Amino acid sequence: MAIEIKAPTFPESVADGTVASWHKQPGEACARDELLADIETDKVVLEIVAPADGVLKEVIKAEGDTVLSEELIGIFEEGEGGVIQPATTDVATAEPQSGTVQSGGAATLSPAARRMADEHGIDHGAVAGTGKGGRVTKEDVLNYVESGAGASAAKSVSNAPAASVAKAPAPEAIAPVFGGDRVEKRVPMTRLRARIAERLVEAQQSAAMLTTFNEVNMKPIMDLRREYKDLFEKRHNVKMGFMSFFVKACVEALKRYPVANASIDGNDIVYHGYQDVGVAVSSDRGLVVPVLRNAEDMSLAEVELTIREFGEKAKEGKLSIEEMTGGTFTISNGGVFGSLLSTPILNPPQSAILGMHKIQERPMAVNGEVVVLPMMYLALSYDHRLLDGKEAVRFLVTVKELLEDPARMLLDV
Repeated sequence: MAIEIKAPTFPESVADGTVASWHKQPGEACARDELLADIETDKVVLEIVAPADGVLKEVIKAEGDTVLSEELIGIFEEGEGGVIQPATTDVATAEPQSGTVQSGGAATLSPAARRMADEHGIDHGAVAGTGKGGRVTKEDVLNYVESGAGASAAKSVSNAPAASVAKAPAPEAIAPVFGGDRVEKRVPMTRLRARIAERLVEAQQSAAMLTTFNEVNMKPIMDLRREYKDLFEKRHNVKMGFMSFFVKACVEALKRYPVANASIDGNDIVYHGYQDVGVAVSSDRGLVVPVLRNAEDMSLAEVELTIREFGEKAKEGKLSIEEMTGGTFTISNGGVFGSLLSTPILNPPQSAILGMHKIQERPMAVNGEVVVLPMMYLALSYDHRLLDGKEAVRFLVTVKELLEDPARMLLDV
């Protein structure tokens, strides 16, 4: 029985997607729930799996093609009897897949592993998979590259005779420039990276963005963590980090200054009666911002657990569109990468974003004496169309005061 394979139903915020890769070829047997294809959208990579045991009969949308919500991308034949078709050796008719050096192997790669293999020009079939069902993970490709085998494989392909190179064509996306070690590589921008670029430019062009700075003494929170971190981890099965304190401090400041939690819609100002805090997370595909829904109702432990879950999903490329949609305020932590000071860019249509930075000991004047304290610079970028400087400064001062005296968050003072 023939079954239509369709693209997923995209939410309203996603207009279309791109077929990133087909993991099965026409005539190849598939088991139920086995990965067939990846659809890349502006926000996430969506996986298309086999609806039953059977054979992929026809590919209608090739890799790189744009697809709409629920658009037909292939035909699947339910039942047994599928076989893996041998790779063609006719150079005149064979069409290499962009960005890969194909081989006769039938390795199944995760989206992150496939991208890393393509970037290093590694034959997909050369990497042994340790994932479920023999699937090749990003770590497998990384270990393959670090072992030196990847470099040897790429070198052997470049030094092969012309006839053999024709059977395994070089990636179209890579354009080497010969002459010494001056090599260039050209790769297409992913949809996520293109969307990030578009939104960053949009934020700077459409908002009157301004940044105000302050600094916070992190010693009270560091002392609190030092005293209770073991008990906290034992009780909640998660480490006590700094981010949960910043989230709770921002939530309290947003309650006091609701305009920082608002957004502009045409000629209207939309005030949100809830605090959905986005937390910027770095992934292999780029910066993503999953959202803590109703952060005002979450405890410190719930915030830490949710952020940890977001981090794990971001590494595996499994964040859903729903988890990254919306948000009324964003926190970005450049300090994990060593940033001392920066000016974060707004996440439209939000009106403000807080930038955290590295903790660095500095001499500070306290009661007429010089004391070395662990200090962190804070940066609040805001839309001056909505927030006046007075409100923005008071918002940031409120965050500073709550962090320097965490008991105030508990006592609501």
